[in-house]
Amino acid sequence: MKKAISMLLVMGLSAGLLAGCGAKSVSGSEEATAENPMVLTLSHGLSETHTVHIAMEEFAEKVEERTDGRIKVEIFPNAQLGSETESMEQLTAGVIAMTKVASPILATYEEGYNTFGLPYIFDDTEDFYHVMDSDEMHDFFLSTEDEGFVTLTYYTSGARSFYTKDKAIRTPEDLKGLKIRVQDMESQTDMLDVMGGTPVAMSYGDVYTSLQTGIIDGTENNETALTTGKHGEICKVYSKDEHAMIPDVMVMSAKIWNTISPEDQQIILEAAQESTDSHKILWEEAINDAVEEAKNEMGVEFVEDVDKDAFREATKGMIEDYCERYPGVAELLDIIESVK
Repeated sequence: MKKAISMLLVMGLSAGLLAGCGAKSVSGSEEATAENPMVLTLSHGLSETHTVHIAMEEFAEKVEERTDGRIKVEIFPNAQLGSETESMEQLTAGVIAMTKVASPILATYEEGYNTFGLPYIFDDTEDFYHVMDSDEMHDFFLSTEDEGFVTLTYYTSGARSFYTKDKAIRTPEDLKGLKIRVQDMESQTDMLDVMGGTPVAMSYGDVYTSLQTGIIDGTENNETALTTGKHGEICKVYSKDEHAMIPDVMVMSAKIWNTISPEDQQIILEAAQESTDSHKILWEEAINDAVEEAKNEMGVEFVEDVDKDAFREATKGMIEDYCERYPGVAELLDIIESVK
């Protein structure tokens, strides 16, 4: 029922997607004017207070300003237009213009995006930014028109680490016998398997109650989940193994991208990158605030002496397997290594 309602809503929106309210239809950005603008719908599942939403608002403002009002971005947060999977279906059909998804979601369309769900492909945050901001990565982002989309930019979602009620996770052996919630992604369940834990895939909204009732022994996420998700009320040990850095990405429908002039495409790409740069600052502040709140108000212990080399060794075979199964993963890993 929810999917049907969201589809009806976006179908109604699509009628005016490339035109302002009450204006005649605009078939491309070259026809758009401030009085009759091209309106790009941007759908995502986050709240208006999330750092990514704030960065996207900046993106929308810059696009409108730099096109003199000819192109406007209308943002629909809180999954108003559907889930990430539903939004991608709508986007590739050209029903909506843009959406924000976790990067591995795009593996359905381009297998290379499986790479971003793999453990320890980035050395640290500095390495992550260096690779993700590179020309080589931007070329990869824009290489998927035939798959129905292009990626405009990325937003960090931090480093994911394990946290439990009372047990530190310093080596893979510490995961044995523990039921750990992971995202419903093949790479995440495979990762927990090779590390020795028991993966339990479930939605983020079910994690708090599942921790509370003992359905799971722990979970993995960035530090903000301790505070915004209130997980720090239950889990008191956060072990900084930093096993994955899975970026969010802002993507655009190839059908709509190709109706935008090269000059306007460049404006959109520059505004997108600038929103990413702004988000880095917002994210660092959010992480620092979350750590302070978790330590001082929730009594969470942050464990720093984690044997990351042991985790890397445990997952080495998994990464080799993914390279064999998905040639696109091997190709993107080669690009990443060449940039480092």
